[in-house]
Amino acid sequence: MSEKPIGGEPAGSIGNTAGVTRRRVLAGGGAVAVAGLAGCLGTRNGPVPEPEVTSDRVGDGWRLLDESESTVFEQSYGPVTVTALEHTRIYEYVSVAEALSETVGASGSPVVFFATRIDVRPAIDSLPAGIGRDRLMSEVETAAVDAFRSQLNASGIENVEIVDRGTSTVETGHTATTWQLGGEFTFDGEVPLPDGSARAISETVEIESRLGVWHDGTDVLVAGGAYPAEPLTQVIDDALPNLIDAETFLEETADAEAREALATEPGTFDEEVSALLVSVE
Repeated sequence: MSEKPIGGEPAGSIGNTAGVTRRRVLAGGGAVAVAGLAGCLGTRNGPVPEPEVTSDRVGDGWRLLDESESTVFEQSYGPVTVTALEHTRIYEYVSVAEALSETVGASGSPVVFFATRIDVRPAIDSLPAGIGRDRLMSEVETAAVDAFRSQLNASGIENVEIVDRGTSTVETGHTATTWQLGGEFTFDGEVPLPDGSARAISETVEIESRLGVWHDGTDVLVAGGAYPAEPLTQVIDDALPNLIDAETFLEETADAEAREALATEPGTFDEEVSALLVSVE
């Protein structure tokens, strides 16, 4: 497998629903994989530390939408009971969420990012033999993709499918397995028309997303995000009736900041998501 820098940049330069979702996804075989990787160097006591997004970008345009801590897995292996704990933080891109609400009354946002730290207790050395590291890595990666898909679904992004897979080096120097995925986000709203009436709209936008999974020597870190595959102004234009075009509509209903957010190119969002992804510790 060749190494691919995330977002097309040099490696390292890029960039209580959540808890239930991860419990559901990781409660099967994937959780065993998490146990193998996360606990291999020792056991931590107390709460699982939050995953830290170290990029300065997270404080410039993103806001924390939700945070969860939960037990994602608990099972006995002979005399040993293994418990997997997670701490997840979910962010949304503020200007896009507010622009969609302001212009068409839609809720939610197709620009999201999440980071998860998974800690398994006790250490893998305490578990029965027979669980190989390669097998564990494969299983945890499969579980991470399923969890990411569920997380996107919870954010309104559906029909998520894998497009490509590779590897990249994150800022801490660890090698992450990475995926590119595609999906769809449907926003429903209402637009005012020149005659004073209003018309309901429902439009689907194609979504691109990135996911990375790596072992940092102590825990498994999972990070990923999603964004529209085309400017939302184009999507809104496609949704509007012939009585009005998107430029006129947005000039009448949105301020300059909202118009700029809706006109953002996919490459800009890709750079944002990629920079956050590789910065998670």
